[in-house]
Amino acid sequence: MRIPYASRRAALAGGTAVLLTLALSSQSGAAPSQTHRDGGSLVLIGGGLKADNAQVYGEIIGRAGGARARIGVITAASVPASQDPDADDPGTCGNSECNGDYYAGLFERHGAADAQWIPVDLDHIPNADSDEVVRQIDSMTGFFFGGGDQYRYITTLLHGAAHTDSKVLAAIRAKLAGGAVVAGSSAGAQIMAGADMVTGGESYQGLRDGSGPGYFDDPTRLGHLPEGGFGFLGSGLIDTHTGAYGREGRALRLAADTGHDRVYALEENTALVVDRPGHADERLRVLGPRGVGVFDLRRARVTTSARGWSLSGARYSFLTDGDRYDPRRWRTLPAAGKRPFAPGAATPVPANTDVFFSAANPAGVPYSFLNTARALAATGAQRTARATTFEDGPRFTVTFAKQPGFTSWTDDGVTARTLTELRIAVAPQ
Repeated sequence: MRIPYASRRAALAGGTAVLLTLALSSQSGAAPSQTHRDGGSLVLIGGGLKADNAQVYGEIIGRAGGARARIGVITAASVPASQDPDADDPGTCGNSECNGDYYAGLFERHGAADAQWIPVDLDHIPNADSDEVVRQIDSMTGFFFGGGDQYRYITTLLHGAAHTDSKVLAAIRAKLAGGAVVAGSSAGAQIMAGADMVTGGESYQGLRDGSGPGYFDDPTRLGHLPEGGFGFLGSGLIDTHTGAYGREGRALRLAADTGHDRVYALEENTALVVDRPGHADERLRVLGPRGVGVFDLRRARVTTSARGWSLSGARYSFLTDGDRYDPRRWRTLPAAGKRPFAPGAATPVPANTDVFFSAANPAGVPYSFLNTARALAATGAQRTARATTFEDGPRFTVTFAKQPGFTSWTDDGVTARTLTELRIAVAPQ
């Protein structure tokens, strides 16, 4: 059953909103936001950001002013304290304030001068239009949005079904335009998207049943919010936890259903850094130990038959640490030090009968889609490889093909790390 937006807000609120009196830091007169001629930047993390990831935390802090950085932490996607049975136990709590304190402490440990929780959540919805909280926002030089359920950001910062900026979001939007960095992980990255932001779903069910607008009681159903999130990123859809949760299939189906020709598929503990966000010439760079997939659907064709839904002609690139991407030219720029990879192995690509790492398969392997893509890049014995879904009724086959334009790149001469323009087709058996 589809949940109407207004009902979703009521279900998520789950308590009385009260105004929290702020005790702003005595450092509120610290350095103003960095000034960048072309506006600020985004640091979008695919979830699972580890506490010791100095590379990503350092990037955010550096862009916020380095040793003078003041980071505002927004965790409204988490459940509020009123819905957390462990709210009084700092060792086990998982509510918005508890998570905000956790991230604030991490940012200070990684070198920020100050980090503060911004007290907006489902227990404190009026704070999103509080002038006092806006003053707290204005004292910050960077912002971090935590994970959870991205619709809670809609409820708290976009006035729910009204989908209009609260005063706090308007202030963050102005800070971004003026040069601040805005970062987010998992739901905090998803909310940066524009129209048709994904709201949930699994790959197999998405391929089989298609997508629909809204949220669904069934978490496997593929849903999207037509009005989108904050709209900070202009050049493509966003998905997160991609390989860890096997979301490549749902990313392809959602983009095809909604008429988008590009998806950024973010992997865990890794960031996509975006300069000039929202401009026609956004500039992107990958930072971290895993990578970011880019699906290009400009030449994709969709057909539907009695057997089910099919897609052909999509292209898949996978960028790793230091690689840059030019959205306007649809061009991957491998990092300095990477060189074209020469496949020498004659070993066939291993069979893959669970390409989207199904939750129904206890023996499934994460990053299964990427593993097959890299195995094909590494072998000189094959030009194509096929993998299937774990589920049947129908069972879908994904075909990977090395065609003109495909290149792989390496930084160690052994592993095909960066991939560009691998052809992808999906069809029911």
